[in-house]
Amino acid sequence: MKYLPITSKLFTQNRQRFIKKMKSNSIAIFTANPVFPENGDAVYSYKANSDVVWLSGVVQEKTMVILYPDNADENAREILVIQRPNEHMEKWNGHLLRKDEATAISGIANVQYVDSIDALLHVWMHYADRVYLNTNENDRLNLENPRLDLLFVHRFMQQYPLHRYDRAARIMKELRAIKTKEEIEITNVAIDITHKALNRVLQFVKPGVMEYEIEAEITHEFLCNRATRHAYGCIIASGDSARVLHYVENNRPCKDGDLLLMDFGAEYGNYNADLTRTIPVNGKFTKRQKEVYDACLAVHLYCASILKPGINYADYIEKVNLEMEKQLLKIGLLTKADIKNQDPSNPAYRKYFYHGIGHHLGLDVHDVGTRNEPVKEGMLFTIEPGIYVEEEQMGIRIENNYWLTKSGNIDLFKGIAMTTDEIEAAMRAGKKK
Repeated sequence: MKYLPITSKLFTQNRQRFIKKMKSNSIAIFTANPVFPENGDAVYSYKANSDVVWLSGVVQEKTMVILYPDNADENAREILVIQRPNEHMEKWNGHLLRKDEATAISGIANVQYVDSIDALLHVWMHYADRVYLNTNENDRLNLENPRLDLLFVHRFMQQYPLHRYDRAARIMKELRAIKTKEEIEITNVAIDITHKALNRVLQFVKPGVMEYEIEAEITHEFLCNRATRHAYGCIIASGDSARVLHYVENNRPCKDGDLLLMDFGAEYGNYNADLTRTIPVNGKFTKRQKEVYDACLAVHLYCASILKPGINYADYIEKVNLEMEKQLLKIGLLTKADIKNQDPSNPAYRKYFYHGIGHHLGLDVHDVGTRNEPVKEGMLFTIEPGIYVEEEQMGIRIENNYWLTKSGNIDLFKGIAMTTDEIEAAMRAGKKK
C-alpha cells in the first residue's frame, strides 16, 4: 500500500461499535471480495471489501474477520483470517502479511490462516445461536450481475441450516454512515491530495490541451502524494461532453471558449474524496457562462445552508429541487408557464438537472447510509448540483464534501477555488509562472 500506516485504534474502535449492536451469543463473519478475472489469466486490480477494511484495515485478498464476543474462549472473540504465506507465490505476486504484521494493522491478536479456519469455525458454530453474514446491500448495487458475495452465504447456510441468521449489512449501514473524527482525518488527506491536483490542472489547462493530458496531470499528483488510486473513473469533460454524467473517454481537445467539467477524487487510506469543478478552458468565463455557473453555485450554497443534523433527506431533496427551479427561472432556462404546466412526475427542472444532489461518502464513493430518514451528526455527504443545457452545449457541476456536526456542517473543501473570480484568479496565477 502507498499510504502511511493507520493506527489500529481506529479498527479496534470500529469493531467495538459493531459488537455493541450484536445480539447475544451471536457470531459475525465478514469475507473479502473475490479476485475478478479479466482476460486470459489476467485479473482486475484488487479492491478490498469495505466492511472488512472498516473492521480490520487489512486490504489483502482472502481476508476474513470473525467476531464472537460471547465466545467462552476469551482469546477467540476477535479473529482475523489471512492467507498463509507461500514463498513460491510471493516470488510472483509479492509479500503476504505475516501474523504479527496483520495484528499491527488490525489490532486483532488472534490471527489464523484461511486453510485452517473451517475447523475452528465449526467448533464455535456449535455454541453460537445466531450468525451475522454480510452481503452487499448498497442501494445503488447493479442486481443484473451474478452475486458473488452470496456464494459464501449460501454455502454456509447449507452447512448450518438450524442457526438463526441476521444481516450484518443492516448494522454496517448504520455505523459506517457515521464518520468518526479519525475517519475524517484520513479523508482530509485524500481531500488535500485532490486539492493539490486541482491546483495543478488550473495552472495547466489552456486551449488545445487534450482531456487525457489533464487526467495524466491529476494522476501524477495523486501518485506523488501517496494516493492509492483514483476514487472513481476520472471525468474530464470539455464542451458538450459535460452533459454526460459519467463521461470517461477523456479523448477530446479542450477548445477556446468552452467550459471544462472535471470530476475526480483521490483515494487515500481506503477513504475517498469527491470533487467537481467547472472552469473556462481559456481562463475567462463569458457573461452567460458566469450567469449559469452562479445559478449552480447558488443552489450549492443553499444546500450547504440547510443540510444539518435532523433534516429528513427526502425533505432536503424537495427543498433543493425548488431552489433549482427558482434559479433556472432566474437565468431564463425555465418560464413561469413551464412550471405551471409541468408534469408533477417529471418536473420542468429535470430537463436541466437530471441527477441527485449528493450521496454518502466514505470507504465507498457512493457509501452506505440511509436516504429516507433524518440525517445525523457525523454523516459525510457530497453536495453536487449541476445545470446542463443542451441548446448551449454546456454542462456545469460544483461539488464539495460536507461533514455534519452538532452545529451544522463543515465544508471539507473550504478554501479551494469555487467562485468564478477565484477560479479565474487561480488560472491567471498559473499562467504567470
